Amino acid sequence: VLFHLTLTPKFYVALTGTSSLISGLIFIFEWWYFQKYGTSFIEQVSVSHLRPLIGGVENSPPVPGFSANNGENETNRQSLSECKVWRNPLNLFRGAEYSRYTWVTGKEPLTYYDMNLSAQDHQTFFTCDTDSLRPSDTVMQKAWRERNPQARIKAAYQALELDNDCATAYVLLAEEEATTIIHAEKYFKQALKAGETVYRKSQHCHPQNSQHEAQLRRDTNVLVYVKRRLAMCARKLGRIKEAVKMMRDLMKEFPLLSMLNIHENLLEALLELQAYADVQAVLAKYDDISLPKSAAICYTAALLKARAVSDRFSPEAASRRGLSTAEINAVEAIHRAVEFNPHVPKYLLEMKSLILPPEHILKRGDSEAVAYAFFHLQHWKRIEGALNLLHCTWEGTFHDVSVYPQKELPFFIHFTAGLCSFSAMLAVLTHQFPELMVIFAKAFFGMLLSPFNFIMEKIKRFMPSSLWHQLTQI
Repeated sequence: VLFHLTLTPKFYVALTGTSSLISGLIFIFEWWYFQKYGTSFIEQVSVSHLRPLIGGVENSPPVPGFSANNGENETNRQSLSECKVWRNPLNLFRGAEYSRYTWVTGKEPLTYYDMNLSAQDHQTFFTCDTDSLRPSDTVMQKAWRERNPQARIKAAYQALELDNDCATAYVLLAEEEATTIIHAEKYFKQALKAGETVYRKSQHCHPQNSQHEAQLRRDTNVLVYVKRRLAMCARKLGRIKEAVKMMRDLMKEFPLLSMLNIHENLLEALLELQAYADVQAVLAKYDDISLPKSAAICYTAALLKARAVSDRFSPEAASRRGLSTAEINAVEAIHRAVEFNPHVPKYLLEMKSLILPPEHILKRGDSEAVAYAFFHLQHWKRIEGALNLLHCTWEGTFHDVSVYPQKELPFFIHFTAGLCSFSAMLAVLTHQFPELMVIFAKAFFGMLLSPFNFIMEKIKRFMPSSLWHQLTQI
């Protein structure tokens, strides 16, 4: 019990120096990990591995799926409206688009955090409790958890060997193995054929029990995902009218899935066709207070208002005669859009460089601004004077707008920095004043051990001396 009284100053110097070194290495690693991946390593490990062990539930953003009734759909909509992180409706193809960036630059275009969210989405969308009944689905369930892309692709081929009609295997190959959009489209067409067959079978089994209901929900998610990606392939390959028709048919076939934001894909395709009346009709339906807002909705509404006046707009003329009713409406629409996401104008006005959009976006954040500008900058440039009106309105009113949301350092960065600083200070003091620090250390240990010593004294008083002697010898 009194071992600390026999420790020499050299021990305390070594102890504080070692602890300072270790805490410094932990802090450096935490900082490096945060700069590279945007999150704390300790926090991520705690959430991913420790919380499930202690019975916690990970507070990950909900992934929208198929709803069996309107009541459930309303509940999903309310929970989704509070969600900040969303899957990017216009996310690129990993194999055919993101990989090109890696081939050219040797850098990864997606963060680990973003890819981890996608892995969670895939498991939620494409797996269910009945996967064990079909060997190919069992293989794919493991494939979606794989971190290595080559391991995922290999597992997809294994699933196809077990079942040539495994739709999710074709989906994985289309997303990650296909190096061109044409190649991806071929895989998605095979996935569509297989997915429709499985979906029809699931519909007949739907009333039996809850497991079949989960299977129907999964098969519906697969079918909707495939049809949406096929429409996006058609859009990227220049078959825009075909893409618009596919998106409209999908929204009619599954009207309860409005929270998947398929209308944002439709808006972008209609803007490319310059079908502004159709764009206005879509906005009238989806720019509603009951649905979560997005930069695509707010800025597209502003673009249509600006289109009516931008070609004749002049700041000097407006300052002399005042704004007309149409110009006021356009300016108010831009105000509304900038208030929703103040990051977008800098990208549209090319004051900040564009990068590849992420697979997930933070509502009202910089990632949503990147994703919107990446696909919609060309539509603003096409309308004469639209960017000039945006610039005048934004510069005159929102130049000093707050950069919401600010990126705050995680708690464990502060914690490890404080621990490193404290241990370094102890190491320096122990090295400079070893005798004095030994006195403090012994006093500190004595204070900590005093309750234990008190208990041991009580035990010694009531215990036979022979037994106590044997215990102390041990």
